[in-house]
Amino acid sequence: MSDVAKKVETLMEAMPYLEKYQGKVIVIKYGGNAMINDELKDAVLHDVVMLKLLGLKPVLSHGGGPGINKMLEKLNIPVQFINGLRYTSEDIMRVVEMVLVGQVNTELVGRINQIGGKAVGLSGVSGDIYHCHKRSEELGFVGDIDYVNADAINAMLDAGFIPVIAPVGTDGQGNTYNINGDTAAGKLASALGAEKLVILTDIEGLCNDINSYLNIQDVKALKDKGTIAGGMIPKVDCCVEAIEEGVTSVHIIDGRKPHSVLYEAFTTEGTGTTIGTAQPSVGIKW
Repeated sequence: MSDVAKKVETLMEAMPYLEKYQGKVIVIKYGGNAMINDELKDAVLHDVVMLKLLGLKPVLSHGGGPGINKMLEKLNIPVQFINGLRYTSEDIMRVVEMVLVGQVNTELVGRINQIGGKAVGLSGVSGDIYHCHKRSEELGFVGDIDYVNADAINAMLDAGFIPVIAPVGTDGQGNTYNINGDTAAGKLASALGAEKLVILTDIEGLCNDINSYLNIQDVKALKDKGTIAGGMIPKVDCCVEAIEEGVTSVHIIDGRKPHSVLYEAFTTEGTGTTIGTAQPSVGIKW
């Protein structure tokens, strides 16, 4: 088969997905290794632009933990963990804003525009997107989201832009807060009525024992058994909440694989774990 024939065949195979997702919002949580490897970063951002060109409405919700840690180390600001969660002092919060909004967000917007997309960078403070409150005095400036105001993002989508959102929130009183990236992406997907939430990770799906399809009705049993534990718990919880709040499906995929976002959107194979309610769980080691 010639190269041209292969390309035509690939386009024909993608047609049902293009019809299904035309005009639909897809939220992509971008973090992990795909953020620090330039080749993977380039592949992810090309995927985002391609989704837009194919008629979808991608929204990029990013993290930036490695960059924050590197900057804190460079500034010699000590980091304290409480029950596995990083205490966020006022000084650390300034660094979080500087890295997430001033560095990571700006770089992603610039790269998307460079490769032919039209991106606009926003933080959760913009337009009161992530209105939140302080989780506890013990953790400092760590925020839990009260609600998402998606007006600014919908305005950008309607104008043909790709919104790029940093997970920083506000209480409306002049205070800003660091928000868990997965939680922010899940709440954002719910508020936008997204067709899909895609979370990029550094492993093949949720974990080795859950690698195909997870029906949310099995989550509690897997937590009780210890299969879902530690850092997986908030990730799964945000996925379940997104499904319960109207997102059609959530996909936790291996961001180390080039163009994994397109594989997930336009093929049946996928690249990780799908979470939803459409079928019984598949591929779980009980």
